[in-house]
Amino acid sequence: MAKGDKTKQAVNQNGATGGVYFAAYLGAVVYFINHANGFWEVVWAFFQALVWPAFLVYGAFTAMHI
Repeated sequence: MAKGDKTKQAVNQNGATGGVYFAAYLGAVVYFINHANGFWEVVWAFFQALVWPAFLVYGAFTAMHI
C-alpha cells in the first residue's frame, strides 16, 4: 500500500448471537436424541433440531387461527 492510503476495519458486533443459537441447537439435539429409538431416529433428531422453531411458529399460528 502506498503512503496515505486509509484502511477500513470491519467490526462484527453479532458474535454472541451465534453462541446462543448454537446452545439452543445443542439443547434441541439432546432433547430429540433422548426420545430416539434407533439409528434413523437419531439422524432425524439432528434434522428436527435444525427446524423445530419453524414447527413452533406453525403451531402457534394454528392455535391462533391465523
